[in-house]
Amino acid sequence: MNKPAADSISSNGNALAVFKELRRYLNTQILGQPGLVESLLVALLAEGHLLIEGPPGLAKTRAIKALAHGLECDFQRVQFTPDMLPADLTGSDIYRPEDGGFRFQRGPLFHNLILADEINRAPAKVQSALLEAMAERQISVGLTTYALPRLFLVMATQNPIEHEGTYPLPEAQLDRFMLHTLIDYPDRETTRLIMDLARREALEGRELTPPAQTMPQELVFAARAEALNLTLAPSVADYIAALVDATRRPEPYSGKLKEWLRWGASPRAAIAIERGARALAWLDGRDYVSPEDVQAIAPDALRHRLLLDYTAQARGIVAQDCVNALLQKVPAP
Repeated sequence: MNKPAADSISSNGNALAVFKELRRYLNTQILGQPGLVESLLVALLAEGHLLIEGPPGLAKTRAIKALAHGLECDFQRVQFTPDMLPADLTGSDIYRPEDGGFRFQRGPLFHNLILADEINRAPAKVQSALLEAMAERQISVGLTTYALPRLFLVMATQNPIEHEGTYPLPEAQLDRFMLHTLIDYPDRETTRLIMDLARREALEGRELTPPAQTMPQELVFAARAEALNLTLAPSVADYIAALVDATRRPEPYSGKLKEWLRWGASPRAAIAIERGARALAWLDGRDYVSPEDVQAIAPDALRHRLLLDYTAQARGIVAQDCVNALLQKVPAP
């Protein structure tokens, strides 16, 4: 995408101060969705991918575009449709008559930030191609494997209202998303602010106000290293492991959970909680991870990794109910 005119920030600057400025910019462009902004920053810091679910018109596309404006990176939006082919994502070998050979034409996955819009509308082969990119940071075409950029983040969206013409995401692919964030409608006052912002942008003839400065990728990598070096006490690490283990063996904690859960979370859930808690602590300016960081990130890291019993689903139980019970029953340090 074409970057707005903005000054680049020196990569040896204070990473936390730059991230706070990026967060302030995102909150001015994505009104009434602080949770979505936080999830984007956590995924960026923790090298994870993000699944956003919410009704249409809640700035899901705008959010990833705004993040791309604030970073020195390229961005690509891909609209998923039922007639989509894997090559529409990965690219393909194109015959060049001028030299009598084939040359690989790169697809949209060879960008830093990918918006997979309405991801559940694409068939299984397309999901498989995306799964390889998310899991391995590479794509395969024929007998050749191509590496993706070091900075690579997929933000996928789902519409919870429409189900006709959709394909449920495979459990293996859901597990590759670090976070599953739910968003809802803004309140009345925020809706007024959104109207004012849309009017100003229409008068100025642009969709997003450019940031004063853009963040270089080297600073993102430096911030990731700082977050990984935060102190994680053994008691907090045990708490993360206990939360995840309780999804698989809930009997000691709650009889209700035993009835509700058919399958628990994978070890990837523990990794997501730990990395997400580190990111939250770092964004808060602390050099240690607290149990409150774990509790704050656990819902988004767990809700898409829990498979509920059919009886529980028939009674209206949802994954969030299970997460709430886990946070109540598993003792925090």
